[in-house]
Amino acid sequence: MRSKKRKAKKIKKQVNKIKMILCLVVEAIVILTLVVIIGWNKGIGDWMESLQRPVVRKLEMSGINSPYAVLMQVKGGKIIGNMKGDEKIYPASMTKIMTVIVAIENLDDLDQEITLTQEMFQGLYEQDATQAGFQPGETVRAIDLLYGAMLPSGAECCIALADTVGGSRDGFVELMNKKAQRIGMNGTHFCDTTGLHDPDHYSTVRDIAVLLRYALRNDTFRKIIESPRHSTGVTNLHPSGITYYSTMFKNLSDPSVTGGKILGGKTGYTSEAGLCLASFAEIYDREYILVTAGASGNTGSPLHVKDAVTIYNRLGKAIEAQMTGSDGSES
Repeated sequence: MRSKKRKAKKIKKQVNKIKMILCLVVEAIVILTLVVIIGWNKGIGDWMESLQRPVVRKLEMSGINSPYAVLMQVKGGKIIGNMKGDEKIYPASMTKIMTVIVAIENLDDLDQEITLTQEMFQGLYEQDATQAGFQPGETVRAIDLLYGAMLPSGAECCIALADTVGGSRDGFVELMNKKAQRIGMNGTHFCDTTGLHDPDHYSTVRDIAVLLRYALRNDTFRKIIESPRHSTGVTNLHPSGITYYSTMFKNLSDPSVTGGKILGGKTGYTSEAGLCLASFAEIYDREYILVTAGASGNTGSPLHVKDAVTIYNRLGKAIEAQMTGSDGSES
């Protein structure tokens, strides 16, 4: 009888030990799962994406009008084409990518109504700044100002957003520079929201690619930059609203390229910056960013857009070559 009790006690201890081990295993799995989830949100996802090898490892960038160019794979952020990518450039209106994403992230309500004041227009006419078409005293929804800054490159829209979000233009520019540092734009310094020339307002094509890749994660930003046109709501000065058009799509009659199409972009131009373009395309089910700067020409010239078509077509053909068994590099 005593032997049976000892045996039962021993079995009970073994069962309890197994239960304890199972509990520890379950706890370890739960902790590991939480670590992976939290870590993914804090950047491990990007790190794992960066390990993914691009289909094309390297693409030749010469033979275009722009002396500065970077081609980046959106997923992972790998640079697969680079021509003076880290040299200083003037970003001109590519600056407005930062203006728009900072405004989106700091506005509580995109339907908020903002009244443009006379002071917001001071200096714009004298500097021949591009405008979307709003007037002093006009009350406009924030979302229409965002489209106005991105598509027709409206300087008055940038200033209205800056004053509303940052309390002043200087306050907003401080937010822009903080964001630039936070996302790794180490060769960039902003002085204003519009990109009008200032010797101390500079960037690199690599930094602008980093910026666009960051901004494309925001659904509102992506919807705006992919739009060829936008019609505003009714305002107190425009009872029918205003319709404006993307400065990139105006020079791009057909967005198709080999293996895909150009999805969106932001142009820029000053005499000091030359023709600039930050664009992105989907080619064979992967997205790529191309940033070019410094092409000769004036504000109406399409050479920067032609460069984008050239590089994306070259990339598509290189991917096709990879699919058929070449080494994956463009020759």
